[in-house]
This record gives sequence, structure tokens and C-alpha cells, in this order.
Amino acid sequence: MKLTQTRLQEKEKAQEVYLSDALLSPSSAHGGLYAPQNLPTVSSEKFAELAKLNYDELALYIIKLFDFDIKDEIFKQAIKRYKNFDKPNEPVEFKKLDENLYINELYHGPTRAFKDMALQPFGEILSKLASEKKENYLIMCATSGDTGPATLKTFANCANIKVVCLYPALGTSEVQRLQMVCMQGENLKTIGINGNFDDAQRALKSLLASEKFKSELAKNELKLSAANSVNFGRILFQIIYHIYAYTRLLKDGLKHDESFDIIVPSGNFGNALGAYYAKKIGAKIDKIKIASNANKILTEFFTTGIYDISNKKLIKTISPAMDILISSNVERLLFDKFGAKRTKELMDELNNKKCYKLTQNELAELQKDFQAEFCTDDECEKYIAQWIKKGVAIDPHTATCLKMVDKKRTTVVTSTAHWVKFAPSMLKASNIKANNEKDALSNLAKKFGEKVPESIMLLFETPVLHPDVIDQDQIENKILEWIKK
Repeated sequence: MKLTQTRLQEKEKAQEVYLSDALLSPSSAHGGLYAPQNLPTVSSEKFAELAKLNYDELALYIIKLFDFDIKDEIFKQAIKRYKNFDKPNEPVEFKKLDENLYINELYHGPTRAFKDMALQPFGEILSKLASEKKENYLIMCATSGDTGPATLKTFANCANIKVVCLYPALGTSEVQRLQMVCMQGENLKTIGINGNFDDAQRALKSLLASEKFKSELAKNELKLSAANSVNFGRILFQIIYHIYAYTRLLKDGLKHDESFDIIVPSGNFGNALGAYYAKKIGAKIDKIKIASNANKILTEFFTTGIYDISNKKLIKTISPAMDILISSNVERLLFDKFGAKRTKELMDELNNKKCYKLTQNELAELQKDFQAEFCTDDECEKYIAQWIKKGVAIDPHTATCLKMVDKKRTTVVTSTAHWVKFAPSMLKASNIKANNEKDALSNLAKKFGEKVPESIMLLFETPVLHPDVIDQDQIENKILEWIKK
């Protein structure tokens, strides 16, 4: 299978590329992305068999269905990265919370966020491809808090790879910030910027498209790629854990002709897109419910068909990884539903007018699969407090999902981060006081009957290795200075 460009001009022939090419060079023509033209499918009968597999076996089965150009052995090695998770044979922990309500915990990897599920194997594959080609790569990522630590961790000290991580200096939790600025690895560079995540992502996309920047990198024998979910390699692994949730429901007694709903806390839309692709492959997902925070751009879009950022300013919330207004992966959904030419029209309007509007028929098409709602910080804190009373600790991102639970429907909540990364919000919801964040984590852990991961506690004693905080117009020069050292 090849991937194709998401944006196309009239009378233009679509460019198709192998996955290995899209991984190493993720941007397509006209500023677009790469996406599958078609997806493989799995029958109900086959899903009954898949329910007997462990996570690794299921992942390899789904990956093989795509028939990509990368060797099976490389994928097998990539999946072995899950052995570093809390439970080596169960990287995802799927639990029943209540009648008809389940939680898919995706945060049991090394940086305590769902991004590890995709970035751990992705890092292995990208490093192997670079080595095979005898090429050196600069991998860039922009983060709202979780992609950064996961990217830095997966590539730390990898041969043939350098990494630059851009993060909003005042736009992450303290633990997220410490994970990035204290990360060890001679091939890593973390840069804080004066701005928000959308500014960081805009800078990333600009550099990915800049021939001048690529030319400067080439002088230092470096090629350019990205670890954000603009790279389809990330999306591939995000499809799998939604399919896994379906197989676990089958194991728990869901009938093969019954459907379920899935709720995804969404910022850049990659996680939700993974659920949509899982549905197309054959998982019996009815509605994919998009949970947003006060930056309710996706709620407005799936409710009205209008994507309008012309008069919006980013709001800082207690769920910082979702503080996003430009959700890159919506483009892949538009491409899948309406084709590359229409997608280019809409994305051009967003670039030029900061707004686009779907037709009523187009909106109806999206609403066949999606619903959307948003949750205020006050509402999130109330949900956290309610579940603490039940002995369950839920982070502020996962809490945004709880407003959309329909108790009459079998529902899976996608839990994207461990509560330890968001101590101030958890303290407030728990009505616990502490002198500092380290003490806060210890106090919270006692209340929840849990232990704070050692990797998190050590952050408060680890020296800062990446102190830089700069203006956006300094990003390119700062990166070039570093790679030339």
C-alpha cells in the first residue's frame, strides 16, 4: 500500500509514496499531509479470532494488513519497545469503571502519556530506516506537553538522529516542562518559545516546507523529518489501540453485531483520527465523541460545520495538551470524506481567511461518525473529584470525556495521560494542600493508594540541560547554531 497527498489542484495527478518515504519526509504537496486512499478491512468473524491475541500479536496483524514497504522484522523490533512499559505484555490497560463504562489507559509508557504508544515504536522504525539509508536526520516536533517528552525519550542517543523539540514556555504543566528541559541525550535539543502550541506548530510546518532551511541542514549532512502526528507513522500505531479496545469488549461479552461509542479527549485530532480509521477497518464503533476543553474549536466544527479561528485566542486550561486551535489531523478526515481537491479548497480558506465552512451535506456526512462537546475547567474538576470518591484517579484531559458518557450505551473512554503530570489541578479537585509540586504528588499518591513513578520524582532533582526560551523569529537560527556545534 502507498500513501497519497491530501491536497490536490484541478487536473493534477496525485503523488503516491511508500510509507518509508512518508516517514522520512512527511509533508506532501501544497502544504498537505499523506494519508491512505483506502484502508484494509477485517470481518466480524476475524475479530472474534483477534480477541484471543495479546497486544503485540494484534498490532503486528493489523500492520501487516496495510502491506507497507517496510520489512516485517523492523515492525517486530519496533513493537518490542512496549517491553519498557509498566506491564511488558500489556502496554495498554483496559478496565471496567462502571456498568457499560470502560477506560482504555494509554499512559503506561516511559513518559506517562499516550504519545508513548505511537512514538516508542515509531522511533525504532525511523532510526532503522535512517541507518539503512546511511543518512542523518533532524527530527522536529512541536508539543503542547506530551509529544515532546515522548519524542525526546524515544530518540535519545539514537544513531543517525538529532531531535529538536519546540514547546510553549508557559503552556505546559510543570512535570511536562521538566521532562523536556531535563532530558539527557547529546543528540537532543529542547527550545521553549514565547507563544502557544499553535505558534510552535506553525513554526514546525514552516520549517518543514522551507527549502532554505533544508539547504542549510544539507550542508551539515542532515535531512528533515517530523515526529508530530503530521507524520502518518504516528497515526498507524494510534489505530491499533482503538481496535484493541474493541477486541477487549468482545472478550468481555460484547456481541459481534453490537456497537459501542468511544470518547476521545482531542487537541490535534490524531487520536480521534485513529479511532475513525479503526471504525473503517471494522471495529464496531458507532459514534466517536470528541471531547474538548474551553478551546472548543472542534466542538464548534462538528456541531456547525464551521472551522473559524479568525477571532479566537488560545485559552490556557488545566488540560494543556488540548490547548490547540489548529487541529492538523482534521485535514486527513476531510480528505477521506471529500477528496483531495475539496480538502485543498478548505485548507486554503483556513490559511487565507482563518475560516472555512462545510456544506450542510458535508456536515451531515461528518455527523454520521462524530459528536462533539466541551468541558470547562470547573466541570473537569468536579468530575475528577467525583471519581476520586470512587477510588479512581483521572487526569484533567480524560476528565473532559465524562460529560459525554451515555450510561445506556457501551462506552470506552480514552485516557491519555497519568494524573501525576498535573498535580495542581488534582490538588484542587482533591482539596489537598502541599508546599510544592513534589510534595503534592506524594500527598496525592497516598490518597489514591498509588506510588508516584520514580522517573517523575527524580525530575525535581535533575539539573536543567535545556534552559533556552526564545522568540519565534529566533527559532531557525537557534536550531542551526546547535547543529553546527
